[in-house]
Amino acid sequence: MMSYYILLGAIALASAAVSQRLKSKFRKYEKLILANGLSGREIAEKMLSDHQITDVQIISTPGRLSDHYNPINKTVNLSESVFSGRNAAAAAVAAHEVGHAVQHARAYKWLTMRSQLVPIVSVASGMSSWIVFIGLILMFSSGSGFGYPIALLGLGLMGVATVFSFITLPVEYDASERALQWLVGEKVLTSAEHEGAKDALNWAARTYVVAALGALASLLYWGLQVMRARD
Repeated sequence: MMSYYILLGAIALASAAVSQRLKSKFRKYEKLILANGLSGREIAEKMLSDHQITDVQIISTPGRLSDHYNPINKTVNLSESVFSGRNAAAAAVAAHEVGHAVQHARAYKWLTMRSQLVPIVSVASGMSSWIVFIGLILMFSSGSGFGYPIALLGLGLMGVATVFSFITLPVEYDASERALQWLVGEKVLTSAEHEGAKDALNWAARTYVVAALGALASLLYWGLQVMRARD
């Protein structure tokens, strides 16, 4: 048990460290102004056009690092600083989010799988731990035979959320790869700007790795609790 808490603490520290490093990188590359003067919105529009994608809308959304692609209504949502920013960080994020739109247009299998899991995960992520906890309480209650199946249901939902976290990894890495290949191929960025964009995207991807490991650790912990309670 102690080893689990050590692992969990290490993951939490890694998550905090990566998050702080990511923010630091974005602050750094927000100061690297693009030689071509293009904004994040203009870069997103150009990348969509170059991939012959005409049914995706680019929207400015509130918040910082709130950028995302919505496959349901086909919108590239860029935070205000990215939407109007004319720097390497904005270019990286805008191209990355359009990378998801390209995945959608090309029916990229990992994005399709991820999208199919979204409705389940939206419920599972908030309820799974509570369901397992209720199941454990019932298992410890004398004469109750419902606790174990309920706990297994919670673990199943938690497992789906964990699978979702790991499926997210190839989706995010592939979107970044598509973005960087396009930025290089179309010579949108200078060499220094490209290196900055690449560095920013690499750190962004690491946040998903840490999140996936955290989800797996949580699943293993609760699974261990259920097995111990059954014994």
